[in-house]
Amino acid sequence: MKTTARFKFVHRIATVTFTAVASMAFAQTALATKALPAAESEEFCQVAQQILANTAQVSTNEVFDNMPDYRASKPSVDPLLTYQVVSYSGATPVMVSCKVKTADHLIAQYGDGAAGEQTGCPALSAIIRAEAVAELNEAGNTEAAAAAQAIVLDNNEPYITGSSYLSDFELSYAGDDGKTHINSPGLQVEWESWWAYVLPEKFVGQTYCHLATTQYYKALATGEMQPGLTMTTTDDAPVTPQ
Repeated sequence: MKTTARFKFVHRIATVTFTAVASMAFAQTALATKALPAAESEEFCQVAQQILANTAQVSTNEVFDNMPDYRASKPSVDPLLTYQVVSYSGATPVMVSCKVKTADHLIAQYGDGAAGEQTGCPALSAIIRAEAVAELNEAGNTEAAAAAQAIVLDNNEPYITGSSYLSDFELSYAGDDGKTHINSPGLQVEWESWWAYVLPEKFVGQTYCHLATTQYYKALATGEMQPGLTMTTTDDAPVTPQ
């Protein structure tokens, strides 16, 4: 059942002050140009939380060294806790996975200025691809930079069940259009959705993402790796360098 606080939120009349609106607008402008840390960084999903929910809130982010703990984890809003795991192909980090909170849950907990418009996983992929392009250009490899820019980012619809999010999938694939495509599957269950009335609270207000890393974009662009990498979240998933 929903809590009284959450019920009140549904019926609350918007009384956002000018100061709160201005503050949120400033935060959103800053976040629109925010760079993501390296996938292996302990701050990656912390920053992903800020971008996805358009928030200046700073989470405590835990990085797991095993997949079972990541699978079982559930982000919380107060305290704001987020979770991360990195998947490897050999010594190369190829995917970073994040579990964070939705914008509407942050607003319900911390007030109207706490978050802005919700963003999806493909938007993070666009930031990561841009970082790969920039790094390749800085290294003088303009041909690979152009190849990275040409990688197609599929606009994956988020799942609503954890089992779907945790199922095996192709991180990249060669499309019928002759181009390399990247998948960014995720999970999105809003705090103020009808699911919130039938699911336990720990399952709502959640945003999850699987994201290709900068290193993986660069490996695809240079030909070091070929598209068609299948990812898994089974117990033996490689989450440390091999």
